[in-house]
Amino acid sequence: RCFGIFQFFSGSGLFGRSPHSLKFFDTAPSQVPNFPEFVTVFMIDDVQVTYFDSNIKVNLPKQNWMKEAKDLQDWEKETGALLAAQQTFITDIEVLKPRFNQTEGLHVYQRMCGCEWDDETGEVKSYYQFGYDGEDFINLDQKQESWVAPKQKAVVTKHSWENDTDFMSGTKTYLVEICPEWLKKYLEYGKSSLIRTGKLS
Repeated sequence: RCFGIFQFFSGSGLFGRSPHSLKFFDTAPSQVPNFPEFVTVFMIDDVQVTYFDSNIKVNLPKQNWMKEAKDLQDWEKETGALLAAQQTFITDIEVLKPRFNQTEGLHVYQRMCGCEWDDETGEVKSYYQFGYDGEDFINLDQKQESWVAPKQKAVVTKHSWENDTDFMSGTKTYLVEICPEWLKKYLEYGKSSLIRTGKLS
């Protein structure tokens, strides 16, 4: 389930399929030469629409229509949130290494979260997954509102997160309400822009 550290998807087709998807991919590598400490890629229908990393320290639109979807204050707010996420991920990977009896070497901590929306049936599906060194670390079971820990070393994280009512509530709100709203909003901005420019057949 975990995506490769250097693999950023670049699909070319928006709006041509259902269900539609919104996905965030976060990557925090340790001791990887010539690679940022933290990278976030935001995708709509497998098309990259924004990019952030710890070197440039700013959230950048990767599609012209995406620039219209947010005002300057939104871009600045999101950059601030990503800077905070960067610190969290860098801290987390340093917590995970000793848990796996590691002190040196290349290691990668990743998150993939997002949702799918079927514009024909109205069905929404969400996902929230973490990986470590290319394997599943902990995944959200949204129906049970609990975390699944495939590895014993993730059990302490499972209990910690499930006991954090604010975190669990915020995660549910994002997946059930915010993510589908964002997806529909960005699809409309992208579609409208492509129609205006004659790029949508």
